[in-house]
Amino acid sequence: MREFKRLTPYREALKMLLNDLKELNEIEEVLLSEALGRVLAEDIVSPIDSPPFNRSAVDGYALRAEDTFPAREYSPVELRVIDEIVAGEESKAKVEPGTAVKLMTGSKMPEGANAVLMQEMAERDGDIIRVLRPVAPGQNVAFAGEDVRKGEIILRRGQILRPQDLALLKSVGFKTVRVKRKPHVGIIVTGDELIEEFDEDALKAGKIMESNSIMLTGLVRQYFGQPVFYGVVPDKEEAIKSAIETARGECDLVLVTGGSAFGDRDFAHRFVELLFHGTTIKPGRPVGYGERVFIMSGYPVAVFAQFHLYVKHALAKLVGARNYEVRVRARLTERVSSQLGRHEFVKVWYENGEARPIKKKGSGIISSLVESNGYIEIPEDSEGHLEGETVEIVLY
Repeated sequence: MREFKRLTPYREALKMLLNDLKELNEIEEVLLSEALGRVLAEDIVSPIDSPPFNRSAVDGYALRAEDTFPAREYSPVELRVIDEIVAGEESKAKVEPGTAVKLMTGSKMPEGANAVLMQEMAERDGDIIRVLRPVAPGQNVAFAGEDVRKGEIILRRGQILRPQDLALLKSVGFKTVRVKRKPHVGIIVTGDELIEEFDEDALKAGKIMESNSIMLTGLVRQYFGQPVFYGVVPDKEEAIKSAIETARGECDLVLVTGGSAFGDRDFAHRFVELLFHGTTIKPGRPVGYGERVFIMSGYPVAVFAQFHLYVKHALAKLVGARNYEVRVRARLTERVSSQLGRHEFVKVWYENGEARPIKKKGSGIISSLVESNGYIEIPEDSEGHLEGETVEIVLY
């Protein structure tokens, strides 16, 4: 098998890839109920103050704070209750000196009141309450615009919409939101040795269950894309060429697994004008990219690494996504060694501020991915990290 004449450094290859791609212009308007995980296409400005009025933050009595200043448990202040309302109602009464309005959490503050006394801090006898301790002006009141102000930018373009983002949008009156179209990502799996249906006899005879397609389908969905699976293609030159041409014509990106090296039956890279082919990453060195097509390894762990180190960044560029990686700092429980000249993808299990490297090795060991929840990147100029060293983890 022919070796690579030159391995492109990881960062150089990533820069070439991202420079080759342009952000998609297409925008869709979707219901909030369908917007989870979508990428916001524009800044969002609140059309209202939220809350839209001063409201009570507790169940209790709206009153004038200054009326309560003399109150003590041994010497309570008496006030007269002139109205009672529930949340969603508005009191028509005006709070004058010596009066109070009974209300609930979320109720609009009545005119004249500037504080709310928690009901536990009062003793009631008919229309009279005895105030047992003073409250300060503004105490237990949520003021209009305390959450967001009218005209304020509440979400930025490129935000990946989370449940709390959708709640904020709904709280200020949005029913729909404008998001970037999901990139269509073609997935082509190649290999004569692969079978899609379990067959014990075939497995004993040397066949392998195909698993890259379902993994890549999930990863593409996780990172803003719409997967399109073109099936398992045999190691035949014309079949692979036809699949790549079809997918490239229908999709924004194409992922081809298998055939990324220089074996006699590695055909995929022959049909794409590649910007790079072979990089310093480990695992997944034979990765290539050009003409919106990724030529990827056949082994699942290498495919997983190639996706995280290259493909997810490409998808983020296409939709203009911000903050799409979760990075944390953690203390290594063991030493991690690396070879100079390699940009290593090291799987770890992160928990309680510590990162435990996964000892299982090999590009075909899928269980090593299952036993991990993040990775460390060790650049080409480093020989690794010592036990106890603090490192940055990218969670997945």
